[in-house]
Amino acid sequence: MPKTLNEIAEAMKDIDFCMLSTHTEGGAIGSRPMSNNRDVEYDGDSWYFTSDDTRTVHDVTANPQVSLAFQAKSGLLGMRPFFVSIEGTAAVIRDKAQFAEHWTSELERWFPEGVDTPGLVLVKVTGKRAHYWDGEDEGEIVLKTGVAG
Repeated sequence: MPKTLNEIAEAMKDIDFCMLSTHTEGGAIGSRPMSNNRDVEYDGDSWYFTSDDTRTVHDVTANPQVSLAFQAKSGLLGMRPFFVSIEGTAAVIRDKAQFAEHWTSELERWFPEGVDTPGLVLVKVTGKRAHYWDGEDEGEIVLKTGVAG
C-alpha cells in the first residue's frame, strides 16, 4: 500500500540534514548538505537559510528545478534505513517576516546578526514528487502541482 505524506513526514521528523542538488551553469549537477534546522513538520515545503552570494542561490536562480535527498536511521517498517528523494522547485526568499517564521537560535552560529544578517536569504523548496524506500517497500507520491513562491 502506498505511503501517505503524513507517513513520510513522520519518518522524516528527526532528519536535520539533506543533500540539495541543483543544476550548475555548466550543466552539471551540484550537491551540498543543507540543514533544515529541525523545521521538519514536512508538508511538501522545505526551508534552508544561506547567504545570497552562494553557489546554491546562483544555481536556483538560473534553474529552480532541484532535488533533495534524505536518509533516516530507521524507517516506518522498523530498523531498516528510510530514504526519500524530493523533486521540487526552489525559490529564493528575501522577506524578513518569513525568516522569523523559520528562525532558530542555533542559526546564530552561522548568521550572528540573526534575521538582520546582511545577505541572508531563505531557500524554499516546494516538493512536487517524493520517491521513498523503506526496506523493500518503495513508492512515489505527488506532493504539489504548483511552483514555489
